[in-house]
Amino acid sequence: MGVPAAPDMTAGTATGARHRWTARVFARGGVVPAMTLIVGAGGFLRVWALGEIGFNSDEAVYAGQAAALAGDPALSGLFPIFRAHPLLFQAILSLGFSGGMGDTGARLMSVTFGLSTVVAVYLLGKLLYGPKTGLVAAFFIAIMPYHVVVTRQVLLDGPETFFAVVTLYCVARFCSERTPGWLYSAAGVMGLTLLTKESAAILVLAVFMFFVLHREFRIRPRDLLVVLAITSAVFVAYPLSLSLSDRASTGQNYLVWQLFRRANHEITFYGETAAPAVGPAVLLLAAGGFWLLREQNTWREWLLVCWMCVPLVFFHLWPVKGYQYLLPIVPAVAALAARTGVHAAVPWLSGRRPAVARWVRALLVLTVGASLLAPAWKAVNPDPDTTFLAGSGGVPGGREAGRWIKAGLPEGSRLMTIGPSMANLVRFYGHRSAFALSVSPNPLSRNPSYEPIDNPDRELRSGNLQYVVWDAFSAARAPFFGERVMRYVHKYGGVAIHTEAVEVTTPDGRTAPVPVIIIYEVRS
Repeated sequence: MGVPAAPDMTAGTATGARHRWTARVFARGGVVPAMTLIVGAGGFLRVWALGEIGFNSDEAVYAGQAAALAGDPALSGLFPIFRAHPLLFQAILSLGFSGGMGDTGARLMSVTFGLSTVVAVYLLGKLLYGPKTGLVAAFFIAIMPYHVVVTRQVLLDGPETFFAVVTLYCVARFCSERTPGWLYSAAGVMGLTLLTKESAAILVLAVFMFFVLHREFRIRPRDLLVVLAITSAVFVAYPLSLSLSDRASTGQNYLVWQLFRRANHEITFYGETAAPAVGPAVLLLAAGGFWLLREQNTWREWLLVCWMCVPLVFFHLWPVKGYQYLLPIVPAVAALAARTGVHAAVPWLSGRRPAVARWVRALLVLTVGASLLAPAWKAVNPDPDTTFLAGSGGVPGGREAGRWIKAGLPEGSRLMTIGPSMANLVRFYGHRSAFALSVSPNPLSRNPSYEPIDNPDRELRSGNLQYVVWDAFSAARAPFFGERVMRYVHKYGGVAIHTEAVEVTTPDGRTAPVPVIIIYEVRS
């Protein structure tokens, strides 16, 4: 479906000028209040109880990198600046940490990117299908549980998605206007997307596939060279910083680790976790539009489909899966769903009673929105649990345990944890060195940032490890190492000196405290 045509008016006449001015005022008068409500609703969902639960492992890592960039004396020695990903978002966060920002402030910076994405999705939908579609697409993204949950956390995927949507907008403007300047802009913003998270390279392949399938958009070799030069010039900041810091081998080490990592989830993972969070009604609406509006399909739908399908196939086949990895494709899903909700014909009504048909479509959009709002509200008010899915929120009790460690254990204390997730929280909140039992001594099988415990018995006997941290979340994911940690606790006379518990609902409907983190002091 093409971009809606402008009203037919006589240029240069007073009547035409007044009509254009009135149309602009009316459009702004309708869009601005609507977008204010949409962004306000999205903002409310993203800031509600934002700091109630502390960081999870990934949040602690990115915030720790930002603090190290800011020169924090306590965290600089615990978190290496260079890890698996580029540093654009961490560099932005470091500005806040320089001023004493805490974990909630860091999350607010992620929220800002999330709400900026809502605005960018409106512009994308407006460009492709008109202002009403843009508003509906922004509405879907603003209250979509998947986008809400991820952009409440200090993760790279929220900022990556913002830059990705801007890139998609620039590509669409190029296709609409055939102006190379928009292609150059897309190249520059894609460079920023890659600087946020290097896995965004799969989106480059998606755009390439679109242009291969639609030969009508001819890109001159000179323009292609300029595009490659602009993207490379932006992204080169990351490898250049590695080289200048004598850490050029860091990227190579992480690449080897990523290539040889074992699968962490089944191939059905995204269907079981991400699809419900995106919203079954949104997915059904997006897919249904291809049939209901089949006579109006153009390059616009192909662009959005390529943008969605290439990453979807890649991350389904890639052994390592993360809850938030598919976030950059959901704006395209929202745009397609909004297209159906705004433009699909209503049988028996569209031709005879267009006003009634519009009300039916509005009711459909509100119904889909209601189907998103309820799970989004539940996602920001989760029931206490002793299990945890990485990327879906903070770790209950982690911040409190870390702060107790900082206040209650001697400086220089070294702790053993089940896995690196809790070790990262101990480092960030507790300002103490922590080592995970589950980290493999094989360099090909571990994150290069993590130091393994080569001989736990020797380290415990010699007093190099004085405390052990057991947590229910790591024990549920890796029961072998959870049991092994407890064997060391019993073997070396461990005494529980601090416990963090959460209130959970028992099968009989009552609430009871369940320990989720226990800190033991062991004797050498």
